[in-house]
Amino acid sequence: MTQTTTVGIGGGAESTDMVLNIGPQHPSTHGVLRLKLVLDGERIQHAEPVIGYMHRGAEKLFEARDYRQIVMLANRHDWLSAFSNELGVVMAVERMLGMEVPERAVWTRTLLAELNRVLNHLMFLGSYPLELGGITAVFHAFREREELQAVMEEVSGGRMHYMFNRVGGLKEDVPAGWPGRVRDAVASVRSRMNVYDDLVLGNEIFRGRTRNVGVLSADAVHAYGVSGPIARASGVDFDLRRDEPYLAYGELQDTLKVVTRQEGDCLARFECLLEQTHNALDLADACLDRMAGLPPGPINQRLPKVLKAPEGHTYAWTENPLGINGYYLVSKGEKTPYRLKLRSASFNNIQALTELLPGTLVADMVAILGSLFFVVGDVDK
Repeated sequence: MTQTTTVGIGGGAESTDMVLNIGPQHPSTHGVLRLKLVLDGERIQHAEPVIGYMHRGAEKLFEARDYRQIVMLANRHDWLSAFSNELGVVMAVERMLGMEVPERAVWTRTLLAELNRVLNHLMFLGSYPLELGGITAVFHAFREREELQAVMEEVSGGRMHYMFNRVGGLKEDVPAGWPGRVRDAVASVRSRMNVYDDLVLGNEIFRGRTRNVGVLSADAVHAYGVSGPIARASGVDFDLRRDEPYLAYGELQDTLKVVTRQEGDCLARFECLLEQTHNALDLADACLDRMAGLPPGPINQRLPKVLKAPEGHTYAWTENPLGINGYYLVSKGEKTPYRLKLRSASFNNIQALTELLPGTLVADMVAILGSLFFVVGDVDK
């Protein structure tokens, strides 16, 4: 008869799951986000994103600012997509007022929205390889961003927070010779985009860390309301610019290409973002071609000193760089919104982590987290 002895380890620790907090210190993620992970050894059992550390109460502040001032608040939640954020708010107010925007403003807005899309995507195309240990791409990304930011700053006066949209159009017309400088900047950035095709996508370590990692199913995309390049990487073929055109996108259907992948993994998300950047540069060129043939005219509507929206409610949504942004505006006929609800893309996208992380290794967590391309201000608002 053999005798077996069971040696206990400190209160049955062998059966205890470990809870690990990632964040909320800033360097952990794309901002102040906390991930509460339950681990079994190296494998994640459960993941909960804890948000709200950056909450600035933008939606409540909308109610205390008039229709000109709320543009500034809307500008800032996704600091990489400032122009596109402004756009959604002014489009909602214009829809409420039944206001037609001059043609020059429509095409200029479309051009600036696509340049803003490239600026946003370049940041992630550079920072994502950095999170996986490859530092080179981020230097290239910032050089390309600098060229585009120079022309954005020239037209608006701002480097990140452009404040160039106004209800009824844009603040002012573009400077003399500016379209030519934009064309040069776009051509220059396009000529160097092969860095990401060759240096990043051609890197076997990058592909090894991202292929078949963090696979998001199309069903999960629909369940969580995920949108933008992340949804399209899972085969969900939806893009507001094509499916419900706004601004001048209805006339750009020949140039607009909706990029999709079926794999739904980290690599597919990066590929979608990269290909979408190529297409945004093509769309910018198409806008410049069209603007060159426009007759001279106003770039905005003259507004009364006190702007009041009629009583009622409306919803405007835009295809922001990171996904769908929605603006639900309720007016009681005053000069401030009664309520302005902001539906930000990153908020929904980040919820998918509860689905994506369980079952994966801690080492893959950073790869999955980075591939969701979110901005924490856009989550917390």
